Amino acid sequence: MHQLPLGVRLPDRAVFESLLPAGNAQALEHARRAAAGEAGLTWICGAEGAGKTHLLQAVCAAAGQSRRSGFVPLGELAALGVEVLEGLPQLNCLCVDDLESVVGRREWERALFTVLREFAESGGSLLLAARAPPALLAWSLPDLASRCAAAAVFQLRPLDESEQHQALQLRARLRGLELPQETVRWLQRRFPRDMRRLYGLLDTLDEAALAAQRRLTVPFIREVLARLETR
Repeated sequence: MHQLPLGVRLPDRAVFESLLPAGNAQALEHARRAAAGEAGLTWICGAEGAGKTHLLQAVCAAAGQSRRSGFVPLGELAALGVEVLEGLPQLNCLCVDDLESVVGRREWERALFTVLREFAESGGSLLLAARAPPALLAWSLPDLASRCAAAAVFQLRPLDESEQHQALQLRARLRGLELPQETVRWLQRRFPRDMRRLYGLLDTLDEAALAAQRRLTVPFIREVLARLETR
C-alpha cells in the first residue's frame, strides 16, 4: 500500500468491510467507486462520530492496493503548516479530513485550491471531509468555495441504537471476538452515541481479553475500565 511520508498510518481495521452501510449506503457505494478511480471531487460531511474518518481511511486503503493514495488528517497536521499539502497532486487518490480546521485561513485555502485544480486536471480521486457541507463554511476564497460546492456531496447519518449494536457486532466478528448481547447493551448505556470511543474501547478490550484469556463479559469490562481510570 502506498502511503504518504507524513508519519500517518492507516488503522488495520479502517476498511470497507468494517463499515456498516445502514442509512449511508449511497455514500458508501460512491466511496467504493472513488477508491476504484471512478469518481472525482467528493465532499463527505456529518456530525462528530458519524464515520467520516473511517470512510476516508477505507477509501485510501482500498485505492492503495493498486494506486498511489494518501490520507491527510488536517486536525492533526495543520500545525505543521501548508507544506503538508506539497506533492499531494502526484497521488491518484487523496483523502483530506477535518477541512474545518483550515477553512477561512487564506494561505491554506490557496494551497487547497492548487490541489483541487491539479487533481481536476489529472483526473484523480479527491475526497474532502468536514462536519458541514461546503455551502455552510466560512470560506475566504470564493473560487475554492464554488469548486467545493460543485463536488458530489454526501451527508453521513449517525447510527441509531440498533445500527450501533450491529456495527459493534460487525467490528467484533472481524476481530474474531465473541461479543455477548448483554455486553453490547451495557457498552451502549455507558457510552451512548459515541461510536469512535466505542470502537477504541473495543480495540482496548480485545487486547486485554487476549492477554488475560478472558471473555468480554460485563464484569471483565468493568475491571478493564477501572484499571484505565486509575492510570
